[in-house]
Amino acid sequence: MSKIRAQITATGMFVPERRVTNEDLETLVNTSDEWIQERTGILERRMVSDGQANSDLSAKAIENAFEGKDFVPEEIDLIIVATVTPDMMFPSTACLVQEKIGAKNAWGFDLSGACSGFLYALSTGAQFIQTGVHKKVLVVGTDVMSSILDFEDRKTCVLFGDGAGAVLLEPAQNNEEGIIDSLLHSDGSGGKFLYMPSGGSLHPTSHKTVDEKMHYVHQDGRNVFKFAVKLMTQVSHDILKKNGYTPEDISLFIPHQANLRIIQSAVKRLNLRPEQVAINIDRYANTTAATIPMALHEAYKQNRIKKGDLLLLASFGAGFTWGSVLLRWT
Repeated sequence: MSKIRAQITATGMFVPERRVTNEDLETLVNTSDEWIQERTGILERRMVSDGQANSDLSAKAIENAFEGKDFVPEEIDLIIVATVTPDMMFPSTACLVQEKIGAKNAWGFDLSGACSGFLYALSTGAQFIQTGVHKKVLVVGTDVMSSILDFEDRKTCVLFGDGAGAVLLEPAQNNEEGIIDSLLHSDGSGGKFLYMPSGGSLHPTSHKTVDEKMHYVHQDGRNVFKFAVKLMTQVSHDILKKNGYTPEDISLFIPHQANLRIIQSAVKRLNLRPEQVAINIDRYANTTAATIPMALHEAYKQNRIKKGDLLLLASFGAGFTWGSVLLRWT
């Protein structure tokens, strides 16, 4: 028997209403619109309002994916939420989302892969389709990065935003469509360059951890940049070569939106044309696990993707984690 392929049959996204521009950040930290744009390509980002949590964004992204469609929540088999900013340590955000969308027959779990979380989750969800275990799998990438940012640290607070992206996976109708392959990697030796020191069992929450700002993102930007360009480019080359394709065959490259300069460097090394690349970091900043599904949804809505197109998704994140997914759009 030929292997069942998983295909993406619905996409959705959601961002909070509150826009935070570079000029807004100038009032909080020693930075400037020019400095941020030059180094990151970011113009603005969205941030949650008080009381708005990860599960709220996730549920809204799912609702958006099924807007105008006949959506039966009870038919969902599995919900995977990729995130490093869950509502709470437990229960999982996936359980909270299940209740909010009424998917009472689904089971679910959270997956922590930082900026590679969505590709990790997409590949994981695809396995349940490919093996015939499930027919409908929701994969969500959501992060509320504003909840772990130090707005006195201009090296990190200007980089991130809040958002959610969701896709539905179902069995493909033929073996020419859907997810073709994925390559996923991690290297724990890179963990010291991008991390949040406290909040887990190593440094439980205390007055000391709060006073020392250990609940915020810590990043060595120089090293993250260097490894991101190298590894995201390499994994993209690897998956294309493994499956007999070249960069010229790609209809759309959807990279993780961490920094415009990282994207541009990877695109140059892959020898891709501008029309082959999806970029929206200018409007949303780095939403961590949400960047790729959000960019995918926007590209679909903008008619930049048509049936039969070959798509390449690539990511790099804390861990270090990195990976790529190759798929034929249906």
